Amino acid sequence: MMYVMNTLPSQLNAERGAFSSFEACRNTQKGPVVILASGASAKQFPMREFAHLPVIAMNGSVALTAECAVKPFFYLCTDKSFRDQQPELFALALRDSQRLALWPEQFVGADIPAGTECYPLHKAEPPGLIDGLRGHGGSHVCSRALWSKRARSIAFSKDLSTGYYDARTVAYVALQLAYHLGFEQVLMVGVDLDQSLGRFYEGDEGEHSPCGLDQHWDSRILPSLTLMAEQVVNEHFQVYNLSAVSRIPGALIPKIDLTEARRIAF
Repeated sequence: MMYVMNTLPSQLNAERGAFSSFEACRNTQKGPVVILASGASAKQFPMREFAHLPVIAMNGSVALTAECAVKPFFYLCTDKSFRDQQPELFALALRDSQRLALWPEQFVGADIPAGTECYPLHKAEPPGLIDGLRGHGGSHVCSRALWSKRARSIAFSKDLSTGYYDARTVAYVALQLAYHLGFEQVLMVGVDLDQSLGRFYEGDEGEHSPCGLDQHWDSRILPSLTLMAEQVVNEHFQVYNLSAVSRIPGALIPKIDLTEARRIAF
């Protein structure tokens, strides 16, 4: 059975209660999770072997979960144009995923199976001066910067009910979601962050979504990942990168092979 969200999100929330609360799912999980991105290296990952793990899929990476008959634990999309650029993949994500984290307007008019949990995304407010001085607040960590609002915006949300921080890559939002849910080991798959390698689901022909990895690497992506590695990762939240070709330095996020991934997953 399908239901169609064709009203405004505020109306939907008030009248039908269709939206789920991020607060309700906070710290409800444990153990390992797969963050499945769309980098070219994702095609080398044996998804079926790791199908017992929860998967946070994003954008077009659902092409791989569908191929392997895996239902994403969460599907995440922060690109408001993805629905129009890749309508078939977006429809696939709505059909297959157990939970959806999208902008409220992305739910409007969407065909979503009954029973799917729908979580509306929003950005967190920039950390204030005091947070910038001490480098953290009750629900986040941020870059220590007293006078620069832009520098303080390099941050990591520990509680998505207060919003997420943008680093110009959806993989960073997925990391914040994994932390929020309570997962303890994160296996990043296909997080190449290399614009020259492209996305595994995009061939020579067909629609290609815009990519700004090169544009934002130095200003947003690398500083945000550095903040996470230095101030968030600990014995209770460990992050591993299965992409040997990833642009992320191994000294920042350890690169592991499948043997080590199996040790974590099983």
